[in-house]
Amino acid sequence: MTQQQVLDALKNVQEPDLGQDIVTLNMVKDIEIEEDKVSFTVVLTTPACPMKDMIRNACVNAVQILVNKQAQVTVNFTSNTSSQRAANQQVLPKVKNIIAVVSGKGGVGKSTVSSNLALALSQGGAKVGLMDADIYGPSIPIMFGVRGERPLMRDINGKGMIQPLEKYGIKLMSIGLLVDDKNAVVWRGPMASSAIKQFITDVFWDELDYLVIDMPPGTGDIHLTILQTVPVTGVVVVTTPQDVALADAKKGIAMFGQAQIKVPIIGLVENMSYFTPAELPENKYYIFGKEGGKRLAEEYDLPFLGQIPIVESIREGGDKGVPAAVGENEIARKAIFDFAGNAVRQIAIRNASVAPTRKVEVV
Repeated sequence: MTQQQVLDALKNVQEPDLGQDIVTLNMVKDIEIEEDKVSFTVVLTTPACPMKDMIRNACVNAVQILVNKQAQVTVNFTSNTSSQRAANQQVLPKVKNIIAVVSGKGGVGKSTVSSNLALALSQGGAKVGLMDADIYGPSIPIMFGVRGERPLMRDINGKGMIQPLEKYGIKLMSIGLLVDDKNAVVWRGPMASSAIKQFITDVFWDELDYLVIDMPPGTGDIHLTILQTVPVTGVVVVTTPQDVALADAKKGIAMFGQAQIKVPIIGLVENMSYFTPAELPENKYYIFGKEGGKRLAEEYDLPFLGQIPIVESIREGGDKGVPAAVGENEIARKAIFDFAGNAVRQIAIRNASVAPTRKVEVV
């Protein structure tokens, strides 16, 4: 076997999302051959890639079928998370992707989706931060079991910055970590916008593959503040299946499609899709209607990222500070990891096919 033979064989292995072979995409590194043994490294677009096993099997088959049927093939993986952020960014310079999780209305489980998306990406090996941008109704401290904890200040190159809390391997920041959770945050819009700017510019997020931002419901000041402060890679839209939620989700989709905003939509996820009781795990009861989110995604030609069911353990985990992605319920975990896998694939496709998002200039 020669390196060229191995490379020629691997040209038949397609990266399933980007539509080109892994050699053309320069994903194959460090080929080593010793008699019938061959090893090489495939550089993925994200450490949280859900297609690792498929790519590994395709590589092994290609070498054994096209080069040497006796070959002992070892496929190693590393990652270089794709990003469309321009170099030398002044704000969040070491953050590769900024993902905003949005909804048209409250009560659809946006914080649950944000938390579990961040955790699923982290468990896939990515460096992840989670920013709670819901100033008036912060819920991330409860969901991660860090109520009452306070972040510390640290000196970074002569500037005092807030050190985010860390839990389950991800970095966390929320207004709920700075104020007493028994007190209401009674602020006018400019004050809330100023606090959100500080969460972006005065928090030491350091190196992240993904910063997930749990946005407030609706389409208001805080959304515009974030879009004006930092170029967002894309948004994930959360809805539930019933018509009243879908109507509000359409407003969220319309906001990010406006010409002066134009932020790519990564896809749409349907939360509370159906109820599955623990004692009847095969049963699905469509309490809020069936597949409304899927139909909405088809109507707007958006990627449909998945369905998350109503499972008691998801609610219990959020209340106890143990989100479902790190819980023990396999139904909930599978739904969340399927959704996160689809989301991370769409982020890679977006980075490969769409120009960098610019900061929004809106008065």
